[in-house]
Amino acid sequence: MNTRRSIVSRAVTLAMTSGLLVSAHGYAQENQQAEEPIDERSLEKIVVTSQKRVESISDIPVAVSVLREDQINAAFANNIEGLQALVPSVSFRKGNTTRNSAITVRGVGTISFSIAAEPSVSTVVDGVVLGRSGQAFMDLYDLQRIEVLRGPQGTLFGKNASAGVVNITTKRPQDEFGGMLEATLFQGNEYRLRGSMHGALNEDASGSITVMKSGFDGYIENVFNNETVNGYDREGVRAMLDYSISDDTEMLFIFENMKSNDDCCADLELTPSGRHQSEASPDSTGVGDLDLSQRQVDHDFETRTIDEHTAFSMQFDTMIGDHQFTSITAYRDWSNTEFREGDFTSTAGDAPLPVFGVPFQLHDIGPQDWNQVSQEFRIASPLGNALEYQGGVFWWQQKSNRSFTREASCQNNNGQFPAAISAYLSGTLGVENPSEEQVNQFIEDESLSCLSNDIVSATAFMETEFLNYAVFADGKYHINDDLRLLFGLRYTKDEVSFSHNRRSNDEYARTGVGVRGFDTDFDGETDETDLSGKLGVQYDINDNSMAYFTFSQGYKGPAFNVFYNMAPNDTLPIGPETSDAYELGYKYASRDFVFNAAVFRTEIDGFQANNPELLDGVFITRLTNAGSIITEGAEVDFIWQVSDQFSLFGGMATVDATVDEFRCPVGLDTCDGRSGADLPFSPDLKYSLSGEYVWELDNMNVYLNGSYVYTDEIFAGGPGTTAETNPEALLPDYGIVNASLAFSFNDDDVRISLIGKNLTDESFVTTYSGDNFRYQIPRDADRYFGIQARLRY
Repeated sequence: MNTRRSIVSRAVTLAMTSGLLVSAHGYAQENQQAEEPIDERSLEKIVVTSQKRVESISDIPVAVSVLREDQINAAFANNIEGLQALVPSVSFRKGNTTRNSAITVRGVGTISFSIAAEPSVSTVVDGVVLGRSGQAFMDLYDLQRIEVLRGPQGTLFGKNASAGVVNITTKRPQDEFGGMLEATLFQGNEYRLRGSMHGALNEDASGSITVMKSGFDGYIENVFNNETVNGYDREGVRAMLDYSISDDTEMLFIFENMKSNDDCCADLELTPSGRHQSEASPDSTGVGDLDLSQRQVDHDFETRTIDEHTAFSMQFDTMIGDHQFTSITAYRDWSNTEFREGDFTSTAGDAPLPVFGVPFQLHDIGPQDWNQVSQEFRIASPLGNALEYQGGVFWWQQKSNRSFTREASCQNNNGQFPAAISAYLSGTLGVENPSEEQVNQFIEDESLSCLSNDIVSATAFMETEFLNYAVFADGKYHINDDLRLLFGLRYTKDEVSFSHNRRSNDEYARTGVGVRGFDTDFDGETDETDLSGKLGVQYDINDNSMAYFTFSQGYKGPAFNVFYNMAPNDTLPIGPETSDAYELGYKYASRDFVFNAAVFRTEIDGFQANNPELLDGVFITRLTNAGSIITEGAEVDFIWQVSDQFSLFGGMATVDATVDEFRCPVGLDTCDGRSGADLPFSPDLKYSLSGEYVWELDNMNVYLNGSYVYTDEIFAGGPGTTAETNPEALLPDYGIVNASLAFSFNDDDVRISLIGKNLTDESFVTTYSGDNFRYQIPRDADRYFGIQARLRY
């Protein structure tokens, strides 16, 4: 094995994976627009494409974090939840289902149950914008890199976002025939199997296919039936065809199908709920005392998510004169069905007594289908001129259909039962203005009751449609050899429409717990336009360092609060979310050391957020324009090739994200929110440090890899609430140590890895789900071990 080349290769990989400024999407340009050879032996010459061009890492005036293929592999994580810890500016909020999970960047993200709202952090897969981030929260495989662009985006990416973009790029087919087989086993009967094959089909075309299968019994015990939950069962296939039409024209076809059946994610009771006592009751004294050792639930209804998504995209790259032209056409279909245990007990709905004196039943079933079509055209000028620019047009349409059924205990704490029977007598039997005596007599004659064990249901039917049109441009003007002017502009138009109908499935239309009412017939539509821009400067201080300053604007389109308990106030449109961001950055790159730092301030107006509201004993959330927020802080990343065998890389982010001005939801005169409160899911401090040491022996290489990730305490309450008003929502800080020991043979064609997760057995919680007692504890909150075998051919 070439020792020097292997060392350089690892250095390049480490630099590209350290969370520094790195690449976005640039298939054809990676091969066509490099103007000078790259010296692989120097970190300062690492090639990146975050501006959709091939450039040196030290020349990019953008804050982007990246996880490259080798770092993704070294983390032995199968989804974004397991990888987000390595990007200090990113946090992940886990929901009961993938559709309700969310990503926050620099403290900003959208956590919403509404099907007529978009995320603040956009997710892009192979150049295709996803309508909901949850579409990418299943298994990640066959990846080339994951990038997180921090701050507002829009002048280079297809759909604008007010907080940032997570850009996922899969591996492109190679001409040389080969493949890979990989098997990973962890404690707890968790396995992941993956196989791939690639190669030339003829002199003009190359193809690849990857299949995967994974499963896990789970790590939470349900004492009701002695089964283990919070596991998964997934399978998928991805196929690509790369066709060279001519020397300067390429077509890339991608097909993907993923299926999952996850009995995840059950909410754990970490503080006493007061609903009932069982084996799964927490060892906790109450508020502020979380039972982090809790790994049991007592549920008579299984929380489960069934997902399937199918995707097809076609990318066309060609040269028009000396300009690069790119077209991306895509279609995606996503089917998601959630089954949710909403009363969080096994005894709810058993007692023939009125609620709320006894536990009530609340079970939800909600299937939904999304489909989206998008088209992007983009053109890029050649490099080397005084003016370098890119421009494009974008069109995106998404439609969704959702039905949601709640089966719950009958509720009569405010006279709902006789009111329902009176309406039944009047509407169905034709009794005009039935008296109280007539109502009571009918109840007695029909032997009707409205108690906890009387289970009634109601179903809501919802439809939404999004249309987005945009024209965008981004450029750079070289004033002289050291000074450049940066600029960009985007015009966007959004159209959003919805319909909502909710009806009772009970013959007498009795009201159940957590059901606001029946017989809704809502619909609405709204549209907005926006002009947003970017302006900045970049200055080369010397051959090794540069500084930049940018002002950029972000935009996220209007929304409606379309959810199960939708009420008349929710039919009003929710205005767009707009942002103004200021960023000052410094970058240094030498042969063996790379350092990046940035300070930032982002002001967001019309922040779209969920506000918790108590409805008849059950917390619901209402999407609203919660007001204006400010997030500011500093980020640092570095890579250090300490020696030929030893490398260090890491990053840190300190973020202060607060509500500048809180606004109560429409229809509420008072609410719990207040200005000055922290934004949810935004730790003030997060940092990571990783290292790798390599022993190069005669017949094999040995890789020792270790990492430490620290996350400060997180407030996970609603926007405008505080740890003082909602102490249950304050999640403790934690630090995680992971390590692996790999044995590599025959130029890494065979690799055996021993894996250790959370070596110090640090228990922690990542999500507060509400009701003052419900939380999510992830798989990585326990120490466990595994082994992976990989064969390349």
